[in-house]
Amino acid sequence: MSSLVRTVYLIILSTTSTLALGQVGGQGVYGFLNLPITPRSAALGSKVVALDEADPGIVNTNPAHLSDDLHNNLSLSYVSYFADIKYGFVSYFKNIEGIGNVGLSLQHVSYGDFIEADATGAITGKFTGYDMLINLIYSYSFDSLFTVGVNLKPIYSHLERYNSFGICADIGISYTNSEQLFSAGVVARNIGTMLKPYTPNTWESLPFELVAGFSQKLRHAPFRFVATLQQIQTSKLYYSRPNNTTTIFDGEEQRSPSLMERFGSEFVSHLILGVEFVPITNFYLRGGYNFQRRNELKVEQRLSTVGFSWGVGIKLNKFHINYSRATYHLAGASNHFSISTNLDDFFVRKNP
Repeated sequence: MSSLVRTVYLIILSTTSTLALGQVGGQGVYGFLNLPITPRSAALGSKVVALDEADPGIVNTNPAHLSDDLHNNLSLSYVSYFADIKYGFVSYFKNIEGIGNVGLSLQHVSYGDFIEADATGAITGKFTGYDMLINLIYSYSFDSLFTVGVNLKPIYSHLERYNSFGICADIGISYTNSEQLFSAGVVARNIGTMLKPYTPNTWESLPFELVAGFSQKLRHAPFRFVATLQQIQTSKLYYSRPNNTTTIFDGEEQRSPSLMERFGSEFVSHLILGVEFVPITNFYLRGGYNFQRRNELKVEQRLSTVGFSWGVGIKLNKFHINYSRATYHLAGASNHFSISTNLDDFFVRKNP
Protein backbone atom coordinates (compact mmCIF):
# COMPACT_ATOMS: atom_id res chain seq x y z
CA MET A 1 0.00 0.00 0.00
CA SER A 2 1.38 3.41 -0.95
CA SER A 3 2.58 5.92 1.62
CA LEU A 4 -0.07 8.38 0.39
CA VAL A 5 -2.90 5.96 1.20
CA ARG A 6 -1.46 5.25 4.66
CA THR A 7 -1.21 8.98 5.26
CA VAL A 8 -4.88 9.44 4.41
CA TYR A 9 -5.90 6.75 6.89
CA LEU A 10 -3.61 8.22 9.55
CA ILE A 11 -5.29 11.59 9.16
CA ILE A 12 -8.72 9.95 9.44
CA LEU A 13 -7.80 8.09 12.61
CA SER A 14 -6.05 11.00 14.29
CA THR A 15 -8.69 13.64 13.60
CA THR A 16 -11.94 11.67 13.85
CA SER A 17 -13.36 9.13 16.19
CA THR A 18 -13.05 6.44 13.49
CA LEU A 19 -14.74 5.92 10.16
CA ALA A 20 -17.62 4.14 11.83
CA LEU A 21 -18.73 7.20 13.76
CA GLY A 22 -19.64 9.44 10.81
CA GLN A 23 -21.59 12.45 12.12
CA VAL A 24 -19.69 12.55 15.42
CA GLY A 25 -16.35 12.25 13.65
CA GLY A 26 -13.97 15.17 14.00
CA GLN A 27 -15.36 16.11 17.40
CA GLY A 28 -12.63 14.44 19.44
CA VAL A 29 -8.92 13.70 19.53
CA TYR A 30 -7.45 10.20 20.07
CA GLY A 31 -9.85 8.56 17.63
CA PHE A 32 -8.25 5.16 18.24
CA LEU A 33 -10.18 5.00 21.55
CA ASN A 34 -13.23 3.91 19.55
CA LEU A 35 -11.55 1.11 17.61
CA PRO A 36 -13.14 -2.31 18.27
CA ILE A 37 -10.61 -4.26 20.30
CA THR A 38 -11.61 -7.92 20.20
CA PRO A 39 -13.03 -10.27 17.57
CA ARG A 40 -16.25 -10.89 19.48
CA SER A 41 -17.12 -7.21 19.71
CA ALA A 42 -16.15 -6.61 16.09
CA ALA A 43 -18.24 -9.58 14.89
CA LEU A 44 -21.30 -8.35 16.80
CA GLY A 45 -21.22 -4.90 15.23
CA SER A 46 -18.25 -3.23 17.01
CA LYS A 47 -19.68 -2.27 20.43
CA VAL A 48 -20.96 -4.67 23.07
CA VAL A 49 -21.55 -3.50 26.65
CA ALA A 50 -23.51 -6.47 28.04
CA LEU A 51 -23.18 -10.24 27.79
CA ASP A 52 -24.62 -13.02 29.93
CA GLU A 53 -21.28 -14.85 30.11
CA ALA A 54 -17.75 -13.80 31.04
CA ASP A 55 -15.69 -12.38 28.18
CA PRO A 56 -12.38 -10.49 28.57
CA GLY A 57 -12.95 -8.36 25.48
CA ILE A 58 -16.23 -6.85 26.66
CA VAL A 59 -14.47 -5.55 29.79
CA ASN A 60 -12.61 -2.99 27.71
CA THR A 61 -15.89 -1.55 26.46
CA ASN A 62 -17.73 -1.77 29.79
CA PRO A 63 -15.50 -2.20 32.89
CA ALA A 64 -18.55 -3.36 34.88
CA HIS A 65 -18.40 -6.60 32.89
CA LEU A 66 -15.28 -7.60 34.85
CA SER A 67 -16.42 -10.40 37.17
CA ASP A 68 -14.98 -13.11 39.41
CA ASP A 69 -15.25 -15.55 36.49
CA LEU A 70 -12.34 -13.76 34.77
CA HIS A 71 -9.93 -14.29 37.67
CA ASN A 72 -6.45 -15.10 36.30
CA ASN A 73 -7.58 -14.66 32.71
CA LEU A 74 -4.91 -13.68 30.17
CA SER A 75 -5.98 -12.46 26.73
CA LEU A 76 -4.10 -11.31 23.62
CA SER A 77 -5.64 -9.67 20.56
CA TYR A 78 -4.27 -8.57 17.19
CA VAL A 79 -6.01 -6.57 14.45
CA SER A 80 -4.98 -6.10 10.84
CA TYR A 81 -6.67 -2.83 9.94
CA PHE A 82 -6.45 -0.72 6.78
CA ALA A 83 -3.38 0.43 4.83
CA ASP A 84 -0.81 -1.44 6.93
CA ILE A 85 -2.29 -0.05 10.16
CA LYS A 86 -2.14 -2.69 12.89
CA TYR A 87 -2.90 -2.76 16.57
CA GLY A 88 -2.55 -5.20 19.43
CA PHE A 89 -3.92 -5.69 22.88
CA VAL A 90 -3.04 -7.72 25.98
CA SER A 91 -5.04 -7.93 29.22
CA TYR A 92 -4.92 -9.70 32.59
CA PHE A 93 -7.59 -9.81 35.30
CA LYS A 94 -7.54 -10.85 38.95
CA ASN A 95 -10.02 -11.08 41.81
CA ILE A 96 -8.85 -9.75 45.19
CA GLU A 97 -10.99 -11.10 47.99
CA GLY A 98 -12.75 -8.38 49.95
CA ILE A 99 -11.70 -5.66 47.49
CA GLY A 100 -13.12 -6.54 44.09
CA ASN A 101 -11.85 -7.33 40.63
CA VAL A 102 -8.88 -5.55 39.06
CA GLY A 103 -7.43 -5.63 35.58
CA LEU A 104 -4.52 -4.30 33.58
CA SER A 105 -4.33 -4.10 29.81
CA LEU A 106 -2.14 -2.45 27.19
CA GLN A 107 -3.07 -1.33 23.69
CA HIS A 108 -0.72 -0.24 20.92
CA VAL A 109 -1.74 1.11 17.51
CA SER A 110 0.94 1.31 14.81
CA TYR A 111 0.38 3.42 11.69
CA GLY A 112 3.49 2.13 9.93
CA ASP A 113 6.36 3.99 8.24
CA PHE A 114 5.86 7.14 6.20
CA ILE A 115 8.08 8.86 3.65
CA GLU A 116 9.11 12.35 4.77
CA ALA A 117 9.55 15.10 2.19
CA ASP A 118 10.18 18.84 2.27
CA ALA A 119 8.10 21.57 0.61
CA THR A 120 9.81 20.95 -2.75
CA GLY A 121 9.00 17.24 -2.69
CA ALA A 122 12.56 16.12 -1.99
CA ILE A 123 12.68 12.97 0.15
CA THR A 124 14.31 13.69 3.49
CA GLY A 125 13.74 10.45 5.35
CA LYS A 126 11.02 8.50 7.11
CA PHE A 127 8.82 8.94 10.16
CA THR A 128 6.37 6.85 12.17
CA GLY A 129 3.15 7.27 14.09
CA TYR A 130 1.64 5.27 16.92
CA ASP A 131 -0.71 5.50 19.89
CA MET A 132 -0.47 3.73 23.26
CA LEU A 133 -3.02 3.19 25.99
CA ILE A 134 -3.03 1.61 29.46
CA ASN A 135 -6.29 0.34 30.98
CA LEU A 136 -6.46 0.27 34.78
CA ILE A 137 -9.74 -1.48 35.54
CA TYR A 138 -11.67 -2.00 38.75
CA SER A 139 -15.12 -3.49 39.34
CA TYR A 140 -17.21 -4.29 42.39
CA SER A 141 -20.29 -6.51 42.60
CA PHE A 142 -23.02 -5.37 44.98
CA ASP A 143 -24.76 -8.74 44.70
CA SER A 144 -25.24 -11.49 42.13
CA LEU A 145 -27.05 -9.09 39.80
CA PHE A 146 -25.43 -5.62 39.79
CA THR A 147 -21.80 -4.66 39.16
CA VAL A 148 -20.18 -1.26 38.75
CA GLY A 149 -16.82 -0.64 37.14
CA VAL A 150 -14.36 2.06 36.21
CA ASN A 151 -11.52 2.06 33.70
CA LEU A 152 -8.78 4.70 34.02
CA LYS A 153 -6.90 5.19 30.73
CA PRO A 154 -3.62 7.11 30.46
CA ILE A 155 -2.84 7.90 26.79
CA TYR A 156 0.33 8.61 24.83
CA SER A 157 0.24 9.56 21.15
CA HIS A 158 3.19 10.07 18.78
CA LEU A 159 2.68 11.41 15.24
CA GLU A 160 5.90 12.29 13.40
CA ARG A 161 7.67 14.76 15.75
CA TYR A 162 4.49 15.65 17.62
CA ASN A 163 3.64 14.05 20.96
CA SER A 164 0.59 14.26 23.17
CA PHE A 165 -0.53 12.95 26.56
CA GLY A 166 -4.07 12.51 27.78
CA ILE A 167 -6.17 10.74 30.37
CA CYS A 168 -9.75 9.53 30.39
CA ALA A 169 -12.05 7.08 32.13
CA ASP A 170 -14.97 4.76 31.43
CA ILE A 171 -17.68 4.35 34.07
CA GLY A 172 -20.17 1.52 33.67
CA ILE A 173 -22.83 -0.53 35.37
CA SER A 174 -24.11 -3.97 34.44
CA TYR A 175 -27.04 -6.17 35.37
CA THR A 176 -26.67 -9.92 34.82
CA ASN A 177 -29.34 -12.52 35.58
CA SER A 178 -27.75 -15.89 34.94
CA GLU A 179 -30.99 -17.76 35.54
CA GLN A 180 -32.77 -15.77 32.87
CA LEU A 181 -29.70 -15.78 30.56
CA PHE A 182 -30.05 -12.00 30.35
CA SER A 183 -27.64 -9.11 30.75
CA ALA A 184 -27.86 -5.34 30.34
CA GLY A 185 -25.34 -2.56 30.71
CA VAL A 186 -24.70 1.14 30.27
CA VAL A 187 -21.35 2.91 30.13
CA ALA A 188 -20.07 6.47 29.79
CA ARG A 189 -16.85 6.21 27.77
CA ASN A 190 -13.84 8.48 27.27
CA ILE A 191 -14.54 11.02 30.00
CA GLY A 192 -11.31 12.99 30.14
CA THR A 193 -8.97 15.61 28.79
CA MET A 194 -5.67 16.19 27.05
CA LEU A 195 -2.78 16.78 29.46
CA LYS A 196 -0.36 17.88 26.75
CA PRO A 197 -1.55 18.80 23.23
CA TYR A 198 0.40 18.01 20.06
CA THR A 199 1.21 21.69 19.63
CA PRO A 200 0.92 24.56 22.15
CA ASN A 201 -2.61 25.81 22.84
CA THR A 202 -4.31 23.30 20.51
CA TRP A 203 -6.53 21.67 23.11
CA GLU A 204 -9.15 19.28 21.80
CA SER A 205 -11.95 17.33 23.43
CA LEU A 206 -11.98 13.55 23.70
CA PRO A 207 -14.61 11.43 21.88
CA PHE A 208 -17.08 11.03 24.75
CA GLU A 209 -19.81 8.48 24.18
CA LEU A 210 -22.75 7.06 26.10
CA VAL A 211 -23.58 3.45 25.20
CA ALA A 212 -26.25 1.03 26.44
CA GLY A 213 -27.19 -2.48 25.44
CA PHE A 214 -28.42 -5.92 26.39
CA SER A 215 -27.99 -9.57 25.46
CA GLN A 216 -30.48 -12.42 25.69
CA LYS A 217 -29.69 -16.10 25.19
CA LEU A 218 -32.58 -18.39 24.35
CA ARG A 219 -33.03 -21.22 26.81
CA HIS A 220 -34.25 -23.83 24.35
CA ALA A 221 -32.53 -22.69 21.15
CA PRO A 222 -28.83 -22.18 20.31
CA PHE A 223 -29.06 -18.42 19.81
CA ARG A 224 -27.96 -15.31 21.67
CA PHE A 225 -29.17 -11.88 20.57
CA VAL A 226 -27.22 -8.70 21.30
CA ALA A 227 -28.48 -5.13 20.83
CA THR A 228 -26.54 -1.92 21.44
CA LEU A 229 -27.46 1.75 21.32
CA GLN A 230 -24.41 3.88 20.52
CA GLN A 231 -23.88 7.64 20.82
CA ILE A 232 -26.94 8.10 23.03
CA GLN A 233 -25.73 11.57 24.03
CA THR A 234 -26.57 12.93 20.57
CA SER A 235 -29.86 13.04 18.69
CA LYS A 236 -28.24 13.96 15.37
CA LEU A 237 -26.38 10.87 14.24
CA TYR A 238 -28.14 10.04 10.99
CA TYR A 239 -26.37 11.10 7.80
CA SER A 240 -28.84 12.22 5.15
CA ARG A 241 -27.40 12.04 1.66
CA PRO A 242 -27.88 15.19 -0.47
CA ASN A 243 -30.45 13.60 -2.78
CA ASN A 244 -32.69 12.92 0.23
CA THR A 245 -32.95 16.58 1.24
CA THR A 246 -35.48 19.11 0.07
CA THR A 247 -34.17 20.87 -3.05
CA ILE A 248 -35.67 22.45 -6.14
CA PHE A 249 -34.19 21.26 -9.42
CA ASP A 250 -35.66 21.92 -12.85
CA GLY A 251 -38.76 23.26 -11.18
CA GLU A 252 -39.40 20.05 -9.19
CA GLU A 253 -39.24 19.85 -5.41
CA GLN A 254 -38.06 16.59 -3.86
CA ARG A 255 -40.13 15.16 -1.04
CA SER A 256 -38.86 15.95 2.46
CA PRO A 257 -38.81 13.02 4.93
CA SER A 258 -41.66 12.96 7.42
CA LEU A 259 -41.16 13.28 11.17
CA MET A 260 -41.58 9.52 11.64
CA GLU A 261 -39.08 8.80 8.85
CA ARG A 262 -36.52 11.10 10.46
CA PHE A 263 -37.12 9.51 13.87
CA GLY A 264 -36.76 6.02 12.41
CA SER A 265 -33.54 6.98 10.62
CA GLU A 266 -32.08 8.40 13.84
CA PHE A 267 -33.07 5.33 15.83
CA VAL A 268 -31.50 2.80 13.48
CA SER A 269 -28.36 4.95 13.24
CA HIS A 270 -27.90 4.43 16.97
CA LEU A 271 -28.79 0.74 16.84
CA ILE A 272 -26.25 -2.08 16.40
CA LEU A 273 -27.51 -5.66 16.17
CA GLY A 274 -25.67 -8.93 16.67
CA VAL A 275 -26.49 -12.61 16.94
CA GLU A 276 -24.57 -15.71 18.02
CA PHE A 277 -25.31 -19.24 16.95
CA VAL A 278 -24.02 -21.82 19.45
CA PRO A 279 -24.83 -25.27 18.01
CA ILE A 280 -22.50 -27.09 20.43
CA THR A 281 -20.65 -26.16 23.60
CA ASN A 282 -17.57 -23.97 23.07
CA PHE A 283 -18.27 -23.23 19.40
CA TYR A 284 -19.71 -19.90 18.23
CA LEU A 285 -20.76 -18.42 14.91
CA ARG A 286 -21.40 -14.67 15.04
CA GLY A 287 -22.82 -11.94 12.87
CA GLY A 288 -23.54 -8.25 13.23
CA TYR A 289 -25.04 -5.27 11.43
CA ASN A 290 -24.10 -1.62 11.94
CA PHE A 291 -26.62 0.57 10.10
CA GLN A 292 -24.68 3.80 10.62
CA ARG A 293 -21.51 2.32 9.16
CA ARG A 294 -23.38 1.03 6.11
CA ASN A 295 -25.31 4.26 5.56
CA GLU A 296 -22.26 6.49 5.71
CA LEU A 297 -19.65 4.35 3.93
CA LYS A 298 -21.62 2.52 1.27
CA VAL A 299 -21.17 3.15 -2.45
CA GLU A 300 -24.57 3.39 -4.09
CA GLN A 301 -23.42 1.64 -7.26
CA ARG A 302 -22.14 -1.36 -5.29
CA LEU A 303 -23.46 -1.82 -1.76
CA SER A 304 -21.65 -5.12 -1.11
CA THR A 305 -21.48 -6.17 2.58
CA VAL A 306 -20.53 -2.76 4.00
CA GLY A 307 -21.82 -2.54 7.57
CA PHE A 308 -21.94 -6.29 8.08
CA SER A 309 -19.53 -8.32 10.20
CA TRP A 310 -19.07 -11.96 11.10
CA GLY A 311 -16.86 -14.16 13.22
CA VAL A 312 -16.17 -17.56 14.72
CA GLY A 313 -15.02 -18.66 18.16
CA ILE A 314 -13.89 -22.01 19.51
CA LYS A 315 -12.37 -23.43 22.66
CA LEU A 316 -9.52 -25.90 22.10
CA ASN A 317 -8.25 -27.55 25.26
CA LYS A 318 -7.33 -24.61 27.54
CA PHE A 319 -7.52 -21.86 24.91
CA HIS A 320 -10.33 -19.70 23.54
CA ILE A 321 -9.56 -18.71 19.94
CA ASN A 322 -11.58 -16.10 18.03
CA TYR A 323 -11.54 -14.56 14.57
CA SER A 324 -13.78 -11.95 12.97
CA ARG A 325 -13.98 -9.76 9.90
CA ALA A 326 -15.83 -6.43 9.66
CA THR A 327 -16.48 -4.68 6.35
CA TYR A 328 -16.20 -0.90 6.52
CA HIS A 329 -15.97 -0.02 2.85
CA LEU A 330 -15.35 -1.52 -0.57
CA ALA A 331 -11.71 -0.55 0.03
CA GLY A 332 -11.37 -3.35 2.57
CA ALA A 333 -12.22 -4.89 5.92
CA SER A 334 -10.60 -5.34 9.31
CA ASN A 335 -9.42 -8.76 10.50
CA HIS A 336 -9.42 -9.52 14.24
CA PHE A 337 -7.66 -12.37 16.04
CA SER A 338 -7.52 -13.22 19.73
CA ILE A 339 -6.48 -16.01 22.05
CA SER A 340 -7.24 -16.18 25.76
CA THR A 341 -6.77 -18.66 28.58
CA ASN A 342 -7.20 -18.98 32.31
CA LEU A 343 -3.83 -19.41 34.01
CA ASP A 344 -5.46 -21.50 36.74
CA ASP A 345 -5.87 -24.26 34.15
CA PHE A 346 -2.07 -24.53 34.02
CA PHE A 347 -0.98 -23.92 37.59
CA VAL A 348 -3.87 -24.92 39.82
CA ARG A 349 -4.70 -28.55 40.29
CA LYS A 350 -8.37 -29.28 40.62
CA ASN A 351 -9.55 -31.78 43.19
CA PRO A 352 -10.67 -35.05 41.64
